[in-house]
Amino acid sequence: MSGITYTKFHEDTTTIPNDSAASSFSFGFNVPTGPLESIILRMTASVSTNAVLADYPNVISNLRLTLNGEVAHDFRQAVNGGSNNNPSAFGYFLNSIGGRAVEKPSDTAKECYMVIPIGRQIAESVGRLEVVVGFGQTAAAVASGTFQVWGRFNTATQTMTTVSPATSFNHAASIEQVVVRIPQNVPGVVAGILVQNDSAEDDLGSQGIRLMAQSAYGLDADFLRTFNGDLYNGVLYADDDASTTQLTYAQQVSGGIFLPTLNLVGGDVVLQVDSSAITTRTYTPVMVAPFNAKDSEGVRQTATISANTSTAILGHVE
Repeated sequence: MSGITYTKFHEDTTTIPNDSAASSFSFGFNVPTGPLESIILRMTASVSTNAVLADYPNVISNLRLTLNGEVAHDFRQAVNGGSNNNPSAFGYFLNSIGGRAVEKPSDTAKECYMVIPIGRQIAESVGRLEVVVGFGQTAAAVASGTFQVWGRFNTATQTMTTVSPATSFNHAASIEQVVVRIPQNVPGVVAGILVQNDSAEDDLGSQGIRLMAQSAYGLDADFLRTFNGDLYNGVLYADDDASTTQLTYAQQVSGGIFLPTLNLVGGDVVLQVDSSAITTRTYTPVMVAPFNAKDSEGVRQTATISANTSTAILGHVE
């Protein structure tokens, strides 16, 4: 049918983090045909007190989604683990690109939802989704949990969204040029870039970051966060120490800044970065391309929810 439908792809009780070491899981499954707007992760966990000090996405170190042999989403979180008492870069990233990362705040009963926009048309045959997910170490014991993968099919999907592998750069304490590599085999334009430091510190000098295609000057961290909407209490996350009945607002993710690039075309993206410390940063590009979802005949919904990553990113800027 046309409109929006939800399908559960996978569920297990073993894909959960632990407090003894980092861990990694991989699995795959078939998916039905149709316009697949988003992949939804629903994760629950019964944990000891203070196992995850802030929001649950902090424990995810990496996530790779490969659909029919094509990498749709490849994200690595530089600062991860249950001991990070700051908003997660992964949750912040998803909320910046039109996805969602939200949970019910609780110290010992975790329940988290992550909506990951991908925008892919599954052809007239059974599709195959391969998942690789890594977890950082929690700060206390995890007794049990669940890991579910859902699909949201939406005939009003407007963009194909690809999170490409990050470019890493070893910084000196100086101003340096960084070339963010854009894959030439991925269609579309560059909607944004997530900058992550290897610690929960910005470590940026007064010249901050200059996006060569947008400015003749470097913009410091606060200027960048004004431009992308973060300083308007634009960061929303769960912190059970602050509240167990509502989410918590923040003005920044320490060490992480999302740069809206306003749909750049033409290849690699050049930045000038004023680093105040010797450190390693990663630069994760988000690619978007037009997507024409197909309506089906028969019973259909008459209201639509457009799924457009470019519009979501520009909404923060506007």
